[in-house]
Amino acid sequence: MIRAGATMEKGVQRWLVDISKWEPSPRVFSFALSLLPQHEHPSVLRFVRMEDRKRTLVSRLLQYGLVCELLGIPFEQVTIERTSEGKPYLEYGCGELREFPNFNFNTSHHGDYVLIASEPLCLVGLDIVSYKPPQKETIVEFIQNFTSYFSSSEWNSIMSADTSNEVLVEFYRYWCLKEAFVKAIGSGVAFDLRRLDFHHTNWKNIYVKIDGVILEDWKFWLQELGTSHCVAIARGHPRLSTESYKRTLKAFEFNEGDYLAGLNLPNTSFVLKTVEELVSILESSKSSTSPMEDELNLAMKVTVTESRAQAQPPTQEVQQTRPAMEVQILTLTTIFADKD
Repeated sequence: MIRAGATMEKGVQRWLVDISKWEPSPRVFSFALSLLPQHEHPSVLRFVRMEDRKRTLVSRLLQYGLVCELLGIPFEQVTIERTSEGKPYLEYGCGELREFPNFNFNTSHHGDYVLIASEPLCLVGLDIVSYKPPQKETIVEFIQNFTSYFSSSEWNSIMSADTSNEVLVEFYRYWCLKEAFVKAIGSGVAFDLRRLDFHHTNWKNIYVKIDGVILEDWKFWLQELGTSHCVAIARGHPRLSTESYKRTLKAFEFNEGDYLAGLNLPNTSFVLKTVEELVSILESSKSSTSPMEDELNLAMKVTVTESRAQAQPPTQEVQQTRPAMEVQILTLTTIFADKD
Protein backbone atom coordinates (compact mmCIF):
# COMPACT_ATOMS: atom_id res chain seq x y z
CA MET A 1 0.00 0.00 0.00
CA ILE A 2 1.42 3.38 -1.06
CA ARG A 3 0.97 6.15 1.49
CA ALA A 4 1.28 9.85 0.60
CA GLY A 5 3.18 11.03 3.63
CA ALA A 6 5.95 13.57 4.04
CA THR A 7 8.45 11.20 2.44
CA MET A 8 6.40 10.83 -0.74
CA GLU A 9 5.89 14.60 -0.90
CA LYS A 10 9.64 15.10 -1.01
CA GLY A 11 9.59 13.50 -4.44
CA VAL A 12 7.55 16.44 -5.77
CA GLN A 13 10.31 18.88 -6.64
CA ARG A 14 10.20 22.07 -8.70
CA TRP A 15 13.50 23.86 -9.42
CA LEU A 16 14.33 26.74 -11.75
CA VAL A 17 17.37 28.76 -12.83
CA ASP A 18 17.29 32.29 -14.26
CA ILE A 19 20.04 32.10 -16.88
CA SER A 20 19.79 35.82 -17.66
CA LYS A 21 21.72 36.32 -14.40
CA TRP A 22 24.55 33.98 -15.45
CA GLU A 23 27.20 35.38 -17.80
CA PRO A 24 30.07 32.91 -17.53
CA SER A 25 33.52 33.41 -18.99
CA PRO A 26 34.60 30.74 -21.50
CA ARG A 27 36.72 29.15 -18.78
CA VAL A 28 33.88 28.98 -16.28
CA PHE A 29 31.47 27.64 -18.92
CA SER A 30 33.96 24.91 -19.84
CA PHE A 31 34.34 24.01 -16.18
CA ALA A 32 30.58 23.68 -15.69
CA LEU A 33 30.37 21.53 -18.81
CA SER A 34 33.24 19.35 -17.60
CA LEU A 35 31.19 18.35 -14.56
CA LEU A 36 28.79 16.43 -16.80
CA PRO A 37 29.47 12.94 -18.17
CA GLN A 38 31.29 13.06 -21.49
CA HIS A 39 28.33 11.70 -23.44
CA GLU A 40 26.28 14.78 -22.47
CA HIS A 41 28.75 17.27 -24.01
CA PRO A 42 27.64 17.00 -27.69
CA SER A 43 24.05 17.88 -26.77
CA VAL A 44 25.34 21.19 -25.38
CA LEU A 45 28.02 21.99 -27.95
CA ARG A 46 25.85 21.26 -31.00
CA PHE A 47 24.33 24.73 -30.58
CA VAL A 48 26.07 27.75 -32.12
CA ARG A 49 24.52 30.50 -30.00
CA MET A 50 25.84 30.79 -26.46
CA GLU A 51 22.32 31.37 -25.09
CA ASP A 52 21.22 28.00 -26.45
CA ARG A 53 24.31 26.32 -25.04
CA LYS A 54 23.62 27.89 -21.65
CA ARG A 55 20.03 26.64 -21.60
CA THR A 56 21.02 23.10 -22.50
CA LEU A 57 23.95 23.01 -20.08
CA VAL A 58 21.84 24.28 -17.18
CA SER A 59 19.12 21.76 -18.06
CA ARG A 60 21.64 18.95 -17.68
CA LEU A 61 23.03 20.43 -14.46
CA LEU A 62 19.49 20.55 -13.05
CA GLN A 63 18.89 16.90 -13.90
CA TYR A 64 22.06 15.60 -12.28
CA GLY A 65 21.82 18.07 -9.40
CA LEU A 66 18.24 17.11 -8.52
CA VAL A 67 19.01 13.39 -8.62
CA CYS A 68 22.11 13.76 -6.45
CA GLU A 69 20.46 16.07 -3.91
CA LEU A 70 17.03 14.42 -3.63
CA LEU A 71 17.98 10.78 -3.95
CA GLY A 72 21.42 10.93 -2.37
CA ILE A 73 23.00 9.03 -5.25
CA PRO A 74 26.74 9.74 -5.67
CA PHE A 75 27.39 11.62 -8.90
CA GLU A 76 29.56 8.87 -10.36
CA GLN A 77 26.66 6.42 -9.98
CA VAL A 78 24.01 8.59 -11.66
CA THR A 79 22.98 7.29 -15.09
CA ILE A 80 20.55 9.44 -17.08
CA GLU A 81 19.46 8.02 -20.42
CA ARG A 82 16.93 9.02 -23.07
CA THR A 83 14.18 7.12 -24.83
CA SER A 84 14.06 6.83 -28.61
CA GLU A 85 11.68 9.82 -28.58
CA GLY A 86 14.20 11.82 -26.54
CA LYS A 87 12.65 11.85 -23.06
CA PRO A 88 15.26 11.76 -20.25
CA TYR A 89 14.98 9.24 -17.44
CA LEU A 90 17.01 7.97 -14.50
CA GLU A 91 18.31 4.43 -14.85
CA TYR A 92 17.77 2.55 -11.59
CA GLY A 93 16.81 -0.92 -10.43
CA CYS A 94 13.58 -2.17 -8.88
CA GLY A 95 13.48 -1.56 -5.15
CA GLU A 96 16.30 1.00 -5.21
CA LEU A 97 13.99 4.00 -4.66
CA ARG A 98 11.44 2.66 -2.20
CA GLU A 99 10.50 6.16 -1.02
CA PHE A 100 9.61 7.19 -4.59
CA PRO A 101 8.22 4.06 -6.30
CA ASN A 102 8.04 5.60 -9.78
CA PHE A 103 10.51 8.50 -9.70
CA ASN A 104 10.59 10.50 -12.94
CA PHE A 105 11.35 14.05 -14.01
CA ASN A 106 10.96 16.46 -16.89
CA THR A 107 12.76 19.63 -17.91
CA SER A 108 11.99 22.63 -20.07
CA HIS A 109 13.79 25.79 -21.07
CA HIS A 110 12.85 28.90 -22.97
CA GLY A 111 13.61 32.59 -22.66
CA ASP A 112 15.30 33.43 -19.36
CA TYR A 113 14.46 30.26 -17.45
CA VAL A 114 15.39 26.60 -17.25
CA LEU A 115 13.16 24.38 -15.09
CA ILE A 116 12.87 20.84 -13.80
CA ALA A 117 9.94 19.05 -12.14
CA SER A 118 9.89 15.59 -10.56
CA GLU A 119 7.21 13.22 -9.30
CA PRO A 120 7.49 10.12 -7.08
CA LEU A 121 4.62 8.12 -8.64
CA CYS A 122 2.72 9.86 -11.45
CA LEU A 123 4.08 10.94 -14.80
CA VAL A 124 5.21 14.56 -14.91
CA GLY A 125 5.33 16.85 -17.93
CA LEU A 126 6.67 20.40 -17.87
CA ASP A 127 6.67 23.20 -20.41
CA ILE A 128 7.61 26.88 -20.34
CA VAL A 129 7.03 29.52 -22.99
CA SER A 130 8.50 32.99 -23.23
CA TYR A 131 6.11 35.59 -24.59
CA LYS A 132 7.03 37.96 -27.42
CA PRO A 133 4.83 39.44 -30.17
CA PRO A 134 5.30 38.27 -33.76
CA GLN A 135 7.61 40.58 -35.67
CA LYS A 136 6.83 39.91 -39.33
CA GLU A 137 3.10 39.17 -39.31
CA THR A 138 -0.05 40.04 -37.44
CA ILE A 139 -1.17 38.02 -34.46
CA VAL A 140 -4.01 36.42 -36.42
CA GLU A 141 -1.68 35.53 -39.28
CA PHE A 142 0.77 34.02 -36.83
CA ILE A 143 -1.66 31.78 -34.94
CA GLN A 144 -3.39 30.66 -38.14
CA ASN A 145 -0.27 28.58 -38.77
CA PHE A 146 -1.29 26.34 -35.86
CA THR A 147 -5.01 25.78 -36.33
CA SER A 148 -4.53 22.07 -36.98
CA TYR A 149 -3.14 21.54 -33.46
CA PHE A 150 -6.27 22.69 -31.59
CA SER A 151 -9.74 21.31 -31.01
CA SER A 152 -12.70 23.36 -32.23
CA SER A 153 -13.61 24.39 -28.67
CA GLU A 154 -10.04 25.47 -27.91
CA TRP A 155 -9.86 27.46 -31.12
CA ASN A 156 -13.18 29.15 -30.41
CA SER A 157 -11.92 30.10 -26.95
CA ILE A 158 -8.73 31.55 -28.41
CA MET A 159 -10.44 33.56 -31.13
CA SER A 160 -13.21 34.88 -28.86
CA ALA A 161 -10.78 36.78 -26.62
CA ASP A 162 -11.50 40.51 -26.49
CA THR A 163 -8.27 41.88 -27.95
CA SER A 164 -5.55 40.62 -30.26
CA ASN A 165 -3.14 40.60 -27.32
CA GLU A 166 -5.49 38.40 -25.32
CA VAL A 167 -5.96 36.13 -28.33
CA LEU A 168 -2.22 35.54 -28.38
CA VAL A 169 -2.04 34.89 -24.64
CA GLU A 170 -4.88 32.35 -24.85
CA PHE A 171 -3.06 30.65 -27.70
CA TYR A 172 0.13 30.28 -25.67
CA ARG A 173 -1.65 28.91 -22.63
CA TYR A 174 -3.33 26.12 -24.55
CA TRP A 175 -0.11 25.36 -26.40
CA CYS A 176 1.87 25.15 -23.16
CA LEU A 177 -0.62 22.67 -21.66
CA LYS A 178 -0.56 20.48 -24.75
CA GLU A 179 3.22 20.27 -24.74
CA ALA A 180 3.28 19.47 -21.02
CA PHE A 181 0.95 16.51 -21.61
CA VAL A 182 2.87 15.19 -24.62
CA LYS A 183 6.16 15.51 -22.75
CA ALA A 184 4.69 13.67 -19.76
CA ILE A 185 3.79 10.60 -21.80
CA GLY A 186 7.03 10.77 -23.79
CA SER A 187 5.38 10.82 -27.21
CA GLY A 188 7.07 13.71 -28.99
CA VAL A 189 6.13 14.50 -32.58
CA ALA A 190 4.10 11.32 -33.04
CA PHE A 191 1.14 12.58 -31.00
CA ASP A 192 -1.73 14.38 -32.74
CA LEU A 193 -2.30 17.45 -30.56
CA ARG A 194 -5.80 17.94 -31.92
CA ARG A 195 -6.87 14.84 -29.98
CA LEU A 196 -6.37 16.90 -26.81
CA ASP A 197 -9.22 19.21 -25.82
CA PHE A 198 -8.43 21.32 -22.74
CA HIS A 199 -11.08 22.97 -20.58
CA HIS A 200 -10.82 25.30 -17.59
CA THR A 201 -12.55 27.85 -15.38
CA ASN A 202 -10.50 31.05 -15.54
CA TRP A 203 -7.44 28.81 -16.00
CA LYS A 204 -8.16 26.92 -12.79
CA ASN A 205 -9.64 23.43 -12.45
CA ILE A 206 -8.02 22.48 -15.74
CA TYR A 207 -8.90 19.14 -17.30
CA VAL A 208 -8.46 17.51 -20.69
CA LYS A 209 -10.48 15.28 -22.97
CA ILE A 210 -8.66 12.91 -25.27
CA ASP A 211 -10.72 11.69 -28.20
CA GLY A 212 -13.74 13.14 -26.39
CA VAL A 213 -13.20 11.27 -23.10
CA ILE A 214 -12.22 13.13 -19.91
CA LEU A 215 -8.98 11.94 -18.34
CA GLU A 216 -10.06 11.64 -14.72
CA ASP A 217 -6.64 10.51 -13.53
CA TRP A 218 -4.71 13.59 -14.65
CA LYS A 219 -4.13 17.04 -13.14
CA PHE A 220 -2.84 20.22 -14.73
CA TRP A 221 -1.53 23.54 -13.47
CA LEU A 222 -0.80 26.75 -15.35
CA GLN A 223 1.08 29.60 -13.72
CA GLU A 224 2.97 32.77 -14.39
CA LEU A 225 6.74 32.91 -13.99
CA GLY A 226 7.99 36.45 -13.46
CA THR A 227 6.41 38.87 -15.91
CA SER A 228 7.05 37.28 -19.28
CA HIS A 229 6.82 33.50 -19.04
CA CYS A 230 4.09 30.90 -18.61
CA VAL A 231 4.60 27.42 -17.13
CA ALA A 232 2.39 24.34 -17.46
CA ILE A 233 2.71 21.18 -15.36
CA ALA A 234 0.97 17.89 -16.16
CA ARG A 235 0.65 15.03 -13.66
CA GLY A 236 -0.97 11.79 -14.75
CA HIS A 237 -1.27 8.04 -14.97
CA PRO A 238 1.66 6.05 -16.44
CA ARG A 239 -0.66 3.82 -18.45
CA LEU A 240 -0.72 6.45 -21.22
CA SER A 241 3.06 6.63 -21.56
CA THR A 242 4.74 5.45 -24.75
CA GLU A 243 6.06 1.90 -24.78
CA SER A 244 9.65 3.12 -24.80
CA TYR A 245 9.09 5.29 -21.73
CA LYS A 246 6.92 2.72 -19.98
CA ARG A 247 9.89 0.36 -20.02
CA THR A 248 11.83 2.85 -17.88
CA LEU A 249 9.15 2.91 -15.16
CA LYS A 250 8.93 0.47 -12.27
CA ALA A 251 5.14 0.59 -11.93
CA PHE A 252 2.37 1.64 -14.30
CA GLU A 253 -0.68 -0.14 -12.89
CA PHE A 254 -2.02 0.68 -9.40
CA ASN A 255 -5.13 0.15 -7.33
CA GLU A 256 -7.24 3.28 -7.01
CA GLY A 257 -6.12 4.16 -3.49
CA ASP A 258 -2.44 3.89 -4.30
CA TYR A 259 -2.73 5.99 -7.42
CA LEU A 260 -4.82 8.72 -5.77
CA ALA A 261 -2.12 9.00 -3.12
CA GLY A 262 0.28 10.16 -5.81
CA LEU A 263 -2.20 12.14 -7.90
CA ASN A 264 -3.34 14.27 -4.96
CA LEU A 265 0.10 15.22 -3.65
CA PRO A 266 0.52 19.01 -3.30
CA ASN A 267 1.92 20.80 -6.33
CA THR A 268 4.80 22.59 -4.65
CA SER A 269 6.14 25.99 -5.74
CA PHE A 270 9.29 26.37 -7.80
CA VAL A 271 12.51 26.92 -5.87
CA LEU A 272 15.06 29.29 -7.37
CA LYS A 273 18.51 27.78 -7.82
CA THR A 274 21.72 29.35 -9.08
CA VAL A 275 24.27 27.72 -11.33
CA GLU A 276 26.68 28.09 -8.43
CA GLU A 277 24.39 25.99 -6.23
CA LEU A 278 24.05 23.27 -8.87
CA VAL A 279 27.82 23.11 -9.29
CA SER A 280 28.21 22.88 -5.52
CA ILE A 281 25.73 19.97 -5.37
CA LEU A 282 27.61 18.03 -8.02
CA GLU A 283 31.00 18.82 -6.51
CA SER A 284 29.81 17.69 -3.08
CA SER A 285 28.49 14.47 -4.56
CA LYS A 286 31.80 13.64 -6.23
CA SER A 287 34.27 11.47 -4.38
CA SER A 288 37.14 13.91 -4.95
CA THR A 289 38.14 17.04 -6.86
CA SER A 290 41.41 18.11 -8.43
CA PRO A 291 43.25 21.37 -7.57
CA MET A 292 42.27 22.73 -11.00
CA GLU A 293 38.59 21.99 -10.31
CA ASP A 294 38.86 23.75 -6.95
CA GLU A 295 40.34 26.82 -8.65
CA LEU A 296 37.65 26.93 -11.33
CA ASN A 297 34.93 26.35 -8.77
CA LEU A 298 36.16 29.43 -6.92
CA ALA A 299 36.15 31.39 -10.17
CA MET A 300 32.55 30.35 -10.77
CA LYS A 301 31.51 31.53 -7.32
CA VAL A 302 32.96 34.94 -8.11
CA THR A 303 31.32 35.03 -11.54
CA VAL A 304 27.79 34.12 -10.52
CA THR A 305 25.99 37.29 -9.44
CA GLU A 306 22.48 35.91 -9.28
CA SER A 307 20.77 36.35 -5.90
CA ARG A 308 17.43 35.22 -4.54
CA ALA A 309 16.52 38.79 -3.70
CA GLN A 310 16.81 39.86 -7.34
CA ALA A 311 14.80 37.02 -8.81
CA GLN A 312 11.02 36.93 -9.07
CA PRO A 313 9.57 33.57 -8.05
CA PRO A 314 6.56 32.30 -9.95
CA THR A 315 3.05 32.83 -8.69
CA GLN A 316 0.72 29.86 -8.32
CA GLU A 317 -2.01 31.42 -10.45
CA VAL A 318 -2.14 32.87 -13.95
CA GLN A 319 -3.07 36.55 -14.12
CA GLN A 320 -6.06 37.34 -16.27
CA THR A 321 -4.55 40.17 -18.35
CA ARG A 322 -1.08 40.06 -19.86
CA PRO A 323 1.02 41.86 -22.47
CA ALA A 324 1.04 39.88 -25.70
CA MET A 325 4.20 38.03 -26.57
CA GLU A 326 5.32 35.21 -28.84
CA VAL A 327 6.80 31.78 -28.28
CA GLN A 328 10.08 31.86 -30.19
CA ILE A 329 10.22 28.09 -30.74
CA LEU A 330 6.89 26.57 -31.68
CA THR A 331 7.66 23.52 -33.79
CA LEU A 332 6.74 20.10 -32.56
CA THR A 333 10.17 18.81 -33.55
CA THR A 334 11.67 20.81 -30.67
CA ILE A 335 9.53 19.37 -27.89
CA PHE A 336 12.48 17.34 -26.66
CA ALA A 337 15.47 18.56 -28.66
CA ASP A 338 15.26 22.27 -27.87
CA LYS A 339 12.90 22.39 -24.90
CA ASP A 340 14.08 19.14 -23.35
